Amino acid sequence: MAKSLQITIPEDIVNRAQHLAEALSKPIEDILLEHLDTLTIDISQLPDDIQSELEALHYLSDDALWTIARDQMPNDEQQIAHALMTKNTQGTITPDERKRLEDYADRSDRLMLRKAEAATLLKQRGITFTQADFKSHHD
Repeated sequence: MAKSLQITIPEDIVNRAQHLAEALSKPIEDILLEHLDTLTIDISQLPDDIQSELEALHYLSDDALWTIARDQMPNDEQQIAHALMTKNTQGTITPDERKRLEDYADRSDRLMLRKAEAATLLKQRGITFTQADFKSHHD
């Protein structure tokens, strides 16, 4: 069941959504709804250990949340994961390599969940930011 809600959307977001809608030949409403559908995760459906990890973030300082939001998988691990993905795509991956790739994917998924939750908490605390603010200081 759908509900009607009237909101004010900043002009820059409307412009980006409009450009994407035009590029995809879709109504802007569809673009915005598709994006909104990806914004939230029902953490109650995640495994207990991940739920606990995300809930613990609520007790961290803003500085700690910024650190998590900027966290990146180390470059050497990204390169290994990319090489394993290439082997998987080419069909040349071994069972041991597939297990390593699955481990990297799991770690990456957990990292992205932590980063998203940290950003959500920062926003809820009234902190404004842009995507550029989440670049790692190690870059």
